Amino acid sequence: MKTLLYAASLIAVGSIAFWASSSAAIAAPSLAPQTIDGRWDAVLSRDGVDIPFRLDIKGEGKDLKGIFYDGFKPYDGTTSASFENGKLVLNLEHYLTSIDASLDHGRLSGTLATKGRGPSGEYSFAATRHVEPREARVKTPAIAGSWVIPLAAPSSKGEKAFRFVVQQHGPEVAAAILRIDGDTGSYSGSYLDGRWVLSHFDGGRPGVIIVTPKPDGSLEIQQHVEAHGAANAKPDGGRAAILTAYRTDVADAKGLPKPDDFLTHTTAKDPDAAFKFSFPDLNGKLVTNDDPRFKGKVILAVVSGTWCPNCHDEAQYLVELDKKYRGRGLAIVDFDFEEPDQQGTLERARAFEKQYGIQYTTLLAGAPSEMHEKVPQLNNLDTWPATIFIGRDGRVKAVHAGFSSPASGKFYTGLKKEFSGRIEQLLAETAS
Repeated sequence: MKTLLYAASLIAVGSIAFWASSSAAIAAPSLAPQTIDGRWDAVLSRDGVDIPFRLDIKGEGKDLKGIFYDGFKPYDGTTSASFENGKLVLNLEHYLTSIDASLDHGRLSGTLATKGRGPSGEYSFAATRHVEPREARVKTPAIAGSWVIPLAAPSSKGEKAFRFVVQQHGPEVAAAILRIDGDTGSYSGSYLDGRWVLSHFDGGRPGVIIVTPKPDGSLEIQQHVEAHGAANAKPDGGRAAILTAYRTDVADAKGLPKPDDFLTHTTAKDPDAAFKFSFPDLNGKLVTNDDPRFKGKVILAVVSGTWCPNCHDEAQYLVELDKKYRGRGLAIVDFDFEEPDQQGTLERARAFEKQYGIQYTTLLAGAPSEMHEKVPQLNNLDTWPATIFIGRDGRVKAVHAGFSSPASGKFYTGLKKEFSGRIEQLLAETAS
């Protein structure tokens, strides 16, 4: 799943970079009227870590909405929002996250509370209206493209390398670390004092990384790892992990390890055996692979959990696939693994379905720790999500580990081509 990456020992640098562009707005009371609509420069803070991010607030009354960004693009929004008597509430029920803040002289201040399988708890929240910075005439290194990050030790998934995907607009950069689970979301920021301080919060994954170009053409990536199954390095005495990224052709020339293949990481134990499942839906009704909705269909079975940000990314794409191919014989089924404390109300799972407009089948498969027990027919099943392509004959044809979101650039484009191409091929086959 996507990780919370933030630079623990580098916050002084990150904070200076952020406040350099927006401190004027935060330091002094704003003369703007007490309205809420518009673009805001927001900051989450906890344990000495400042995470700046863009927040757009639009509409009013029952139409009020908060919009979060993934890099250069709007990504997700609130499930509900209100602004009354100077009090702002932004709810992201599909992440079990909420922001409560008060508006005073043009400045929002309050808290963000979140809970789930990853790091949970409370952050302080502050925001001021965005002020466009004056354009700085600084020569900025060009770092757009795909990079390889060799690991000093294998990750928890056995990976020997990650990918680092960078998009660049002049001094502005949006970048993501891509692992076998998927990417971290798009961290964005400006070039300042010889480095980029990149930050990110799209509703479910706050973080900061610092990227510094080195004389040999490589990139130093400074990060702090705090999420489940996140990366190879772990905090050492509060110091941030430091990784090095090389251009793909340079990494090949150096003979550096390659990132894992999404299509060979997880495989079927017996490709000739029918893939079987039996789980209740969100209303408690037992559903199996013999259900009429699946018989003779091409099936996309997805191992996921609504606590997993990469699964949020994939769900939005699965909705597109469902609309396009349902009438041609595709059936999508989500094996949803929720924490025990969520299995009673299924509060987040139901909000997840509503937020993304999911019409395909969702089954409650169990708790995350039960994944291997409940889906025993796959080898090396250890990513959230994992997508299983099942032919009309009921057999596993391929398994795609993880999900590369739009933050992954060409890897997202390649994934969409792979998924649609494989679905088209399987739909064309006749069940034996």
